[in-house]
Amino acid sequence: MGRPSLLFALAATLSLSTAIPAFAQQAFNRIATFPVAENLPDDIDPATPTSSEIITASEDGNTLVYSDSPLGAIGFVDITDPKTPKAAGILKVEGEPTSVTVVGGKAFAAVNTSGSYTDPSGKLLVMDIAGKQAEEACTLAGQPDSVAVSKDKRFLAIAIENERDEDVNDGAIPQMPAGTLQIVPLADGVADCDGIKTVDLTGLAAVAPEDPEPELVDFNDAGEIAVTLQESNHIAIVSAETGEIVSHFSAGSTSLDNIDTLDDGALRFDQSASDLLREPDAVKWLDDDRLVVANEGDYEGGSRSFSIFSKAGEVLYDSGADLDHRAALAGHYPDKRSDAKGVEPEGIEVAAYGDQRYIFVAEERSSLVAVYRDTGAEPEFVQVLPSGIGPEGVLAIPQRNLLVTANETDLVEDGGARSHVMVYELGEGAPAYPMIASVMQDGRPIGWGALSALAADPAQAGHLFAASDSVYGAQPAIFAVDATKTPAEVTRKIVVKRGDAPAQKLDIEGLASDGEGGFWLASEGRTDRLIPHAVYHVDAEGVIQEEIGLPPELLAHEIRYGFEGITTVGEGDEQMLVMAVQREWKDDPKGQVKLLAYKPSSEEWSAARYPLDATEKGWIGLSEITAHDGALYIVERDNLIGTAAKNKRLYKVALDGFKPAALDGDLPVVEKTLVRDLIEDIRSATNGYVVDKIEGFTIDADGEAYFVTDNDGVDDSSGETIFVKLGRLDAVN
Repeated sequence: MGRPSLLFALAATLSLSTAIPAFAQQAFNRIATFPVAENLPDDIDPATPTSSEIITASEDGNTLVYSDSPLGAIGFVDITDPKTPKAAGILKVEGEPTSVTVVGGKAFAAVNTSGSYTDPSGKLLVMDIAGKQAEEACTLAGQPDSVAVSKDKRFLAIAIENERDEDVNDGAIPQMPAGTLQIVPLADGVADCDGIKTVDLTGLAAVAPEDPEPELVDFNDAGEIAVTLQESNHIAIVSAETGEIVSHFSAGSTSLDNIDTLDDGALRFDQSASDLLREPDAVKWLDDDRLVVANEGDYEGGSRSFSIFSKAGEVLYDSGADLDHRAALAGHYPDKRSDAKGVEPEGIEVAAYGDQRYIFVAEERSSLVAVYRDTGAEPEFVQVLPSGIGPEGVLAIPQRNLLVTANETDLVEDGGARSHVMVYELGEGAPAYPMIASVMQDGRPIGWGALSALAADPAQAGHLFAASDSVYGAQPAIFAVDATKTPAEVTRKIVVKRGDAPAQKLDIEGLASDGEGGFWLASEGRTDRLIPHAVYHVDAEGVIQEEIGLPPELLAHEIRYGFEGITTVGEGDEQMLVMAVQREWKDDPKGQVKLLAYKPSSEEWSAARYPLDATEKGWIGLSEITAHDGALYIVERDNLIGTAAKNKRLYKVALDGFKPAALDGDLPVVEKTLVRDLIEDIRSATNGYVVDKIEGFTIDADGEAYFVTDNDGVDDSSGETIFVKLGRLDAVN
């Protein structure tokens, strides 16, 4: 299906900015975060991988119920007090639960019991929510993927996907057996297993018509079921009462401009893609005549967008590149997915809060939920919400003004973040997130992320500079930040260059103003990747003017954990650059790291040692250094995340006690004083879990202190950037 001309008009009228739209007297903000590993019983290793995927709630909205595929369980969370979710236990099932819904006091879970892709099987498991006990099960026609209940509670719809084996013939379809749709009658909340109707969906689509793989289902008030056939790029509308197909249509294709299609370590939204099959995943009805889909893509498509269709198949709206752009503005664009499907919209929820109907789009790869207001025509952008890693399930609980997300990714085996359920509330006020965002320039977002350093503009209070690290190594950059605005605004991107080309082999981890419009950069080296440990002097346009390498007596002991900050002390011929080294090098005593000093006028190197706090888990290192008012302010942190995080601290070292010595002599150990524990500042900023990397800290011309976290370019990360104004130093101390 080609794009109607209406789409071009709609795309032309899209207005992207970080400004809050007209209805912003109310906003959704996160109020709680629940790691689902807390639901593990005592007899299961707490390091066991878990997941929250599809999520629903009891009819009173006080108990969340989610499917946990890797654990083979249904999980429960008590949100009677939504600001303090409590573990309510799990129910282990035989098989892999793929979806769950609630009718009365019962939960109905679709469970995959397949022995193989060619011999799919499944069951509909009925559970008592209060007693957390399985009661009965209906045998299904194959491997189920989703389940939904009709508005009048008379029917369940179950998408029997019978998914393909992606290791067979490179995942090409068809791969039999075909999927189907099953409709389960309900009477007073009891499933009639003998009355199940099976709807044949073969022969509908142009793509693999003999092998539909139904994905998601949803009911409208008229008792009609919308079902997506993702791999076939098709949508069908089915009567729950009769099992007849009311209509069906191709999801069609679309073309996009001003997107990033290259996984190249650079955020450049100057590319295009044509004739992208939408291949929708999630579907929700907006009313009895309109439905909205998340165009995730799976087989050969994915259009990075969400679309609104009429029941007859007319494309009423397509968001085009809007989701990618909104993610980029918030620093959440996943560059490593540029050559695939961008932010990858997967989940959809629709609900009315008061007289406003909202559309919530869960973006699996950017770890955002984009919120739009349904206007009956072109949706109006409202805000983006930070979520955990890989949001899949989205649940509106409008009777309590709540929204919930289930975030499936669990990185426990890599020491990363766990799967989380997150709770948001609609209330008066502005969005708390993003805390820092960029602007559009010439129809394209200023792409940013992985902020690894922060420095103050010495000439203007409230104006800062930030830098990105090697995640964007093909386009290293310095960003001008106006911190007088809320959110703080990235107004300019200065690409660091050698001559006219972006400089390569840099990992900027430290940034300082040179007082003359240019900058000093500290690059953390990594010999195995041919990235040198070095200091660079660049001009106001980012062009490298000077490169200062480390002397042999330092390089003889180097490891990969090098510079993590740079600052300037003194003026003129007495000016000294001071760099913080993150972790112990080979010649350092355990628990001590170097503060290196370099005097540009004499090219002399010297050093002192800094004593690290002890830790029982992970490691401790330095992340930033800045000089202000007779002291060096140093960020010391562990590499732990969430509830495991213990050390995110700001210390100071008096400059009159900082006496670096020659490298070939005994190095003095400085004395440090705790200024502030920053863990609660991170946690309370957006009520999320504690991220691991505070990478930037600075103090502006008025003595106001700021810190920022590094989101790792949204790679195995929630993508959240926490940007906090701590206030004046006399208040911080």
